[in-house]
Amino acid sequence: MNSLLRSLKKIVPERSLLRLAWHNAKAFCAALRYGFPALKLIIIGVTGTDGKTTTVSMIAHILKLTGKKVGMVSTTSFCIGDVVELNVTQKTSMSPFILQKMLRRMVNAGCAFAVIEVSSHGLVQGRVNHIFPRVAAITNTAEEHLDYHKTMEQYRRDKGKLFHMLRGGNIKVLNGNDPTLDEYRSIPSDETIIYGMTSGNYWLTDEVATALGSRALLHTDLGGCVELELSVPGFFNLQNALCAICCASALQIPLDECVQALASFKGVSGRLEEIETGATFRVFIDFTVTPQAYERVLSTLRTIPGCKRVLVLFGSCGNRMPEKRPLIGKICSDHADVLVVTSDETYGEPHEKIMDELWSGIDQNNAVAFKVPDRREAIEFILAQAMEGDIVLLAGMAGVTTMMTANGQIPWNEGEIAKELLRSIHPS
Repeated sequence: MNSLLRSLKKIVPERSLLRLAWHNAKAFCAALRYGFPALKLIIIGVTGTDGKTTTVSMIAHILKLTGKKVGMVSTTSFCIGDVVELNVTQKTSMSPFILQKMLRRMVNAGCAFAVIEVSSHGLVQGRVNHIFPRVAAITNTAEEHLDYHKTMEQYRRDKGKLFHMLRGGNIKVLNGNDPTLDEYRSIPSDETIIYGMTSGNYWLTDEVATALGSRALLHTDLGGCVELELSVPGFFNLQNALCAICCASALQIPLDECVQALASFKGVSGRLEEIETGATFRVFIDFTVTPQAYERVLSTLRTIPGCKRVLVLFGSCGNRMPEKRPLIGKICSDHADVLVVTSDETYGEPHEKIMDELWSGIDQNNAVAFKVPDRREAIEFILAQAMEGDIVLLAGMAGVTTMMTANGQIPWNEGEIAKELLRSIHPS
C-alpha cells in the first residue's frame, strides 16, 4: 500500500484537484474520528515565513501566566498544560490525524485555549482544516517554499487561506509592514488588529537589542505606552512579541499582563539558543533557513558586546529553492568572518551540488570559507577554529531530533553534539 501511494504521488501533480480532494477527505475523517475537538477550544492560529514557532510559544506563555489552561502545537513541541512533548514529526503542520488527536487530548485535559503553528503546505493540503480559529495571525512573508508554491503571489495567497477560515466573531492580526497587509485586510472578519506601524493599532519605538535580551517602548492607538522587556535577544524577537501581544489582546487579556508575562519568557529550544559549553567563546544554535533569517541572526550576534569574530556553519535543505543558496552564501560572508559550508538534509539531491551553490555566493574577500561535507566533522572543525571572544553559530539543524542522510535517518541533537565535541577538543 505504501509503495502504491508513493507511486501515485509521483504521477499525480501536487496541486491537482484529485490530490487536494484526498487531503481534504483525510482531514475531515480525522476531525470526525476525534469528535471535532476544535469546537470545544478557543484556537489561535499563526502562520508566516519566520518567527512562527517563537510567536506561538510566546502566546502560549502569556495565556498560561494569566491563568489560562492552554495547549500548543508547534514545529518543535506539543504542550498540554504543563506537559511538554517533542514534535518528533519535525513538521509544522503534521498529519491531520496527529493534529486532531492532539486537540482531543487538550480538550480531555481541560484546556480552554490552543495555539497552533500553521504552515503554507498545511493550509493548501487541508491538514489544518476544521481547527476553526478564533484569532488568525501572520508574522511576515518572504521568499520560501517556492519549489511548491512557484510564485510569491501564490505563496501569499496560500498563507491567506488561514484568514479565510475565520468565522463570525473572529479576529485577524496583521503585520502592517508586510506586503500582505492590503490583501489580507480585505478578507472578511469581525475585527482586524494591525501591528508594526504607527498608523496601526500597536507599534514599537526605541528598540534596543543586547546580549542579554531586547527592549522597546510599546505604543497603542488608544494612546498608551508601556515598556516591553524580553530576556531573548534580537530585534526580530521584539516583532514576534508584538504579534503575540496582539493575539492575546484580541482575547481580552490586558496589555500590562501580556508585557509582564513576556518578561519571563526564556525562548524556544533551537531558536537562537546559547549552548553552555564553558569555553572562552560563545556557541549558539538556530533553526536558520531563509536568507532574511540568516541576516537577522548574524546581525544580532555581531552586536553582542565583546564579540571579536563571528563564525558560522551552514548548509541547505535538499530539493527546496536552490535559487536562495547563493544568497545565503553571500549573506554569511557579509556578516561573518569564518564560514564552514556543510551538509543538511539533502532529500535525494546531490550533496556536492547543494554545497557548490552555497559556495558560489560567498564573497572570498570578506570571509575565510571552508567546505567540510560531514556535518559532525564540520562542527568539530569550526569549534576548533574558535578563539576567546568569538561567537559561533551552528545554523539550520537546531531543534530537530533526527537528520536524514544518504544511509537513512539518524538521531541528531546539534547542541549536545557541540558539547560532546568541545569536550574532546578542549578536555578539562
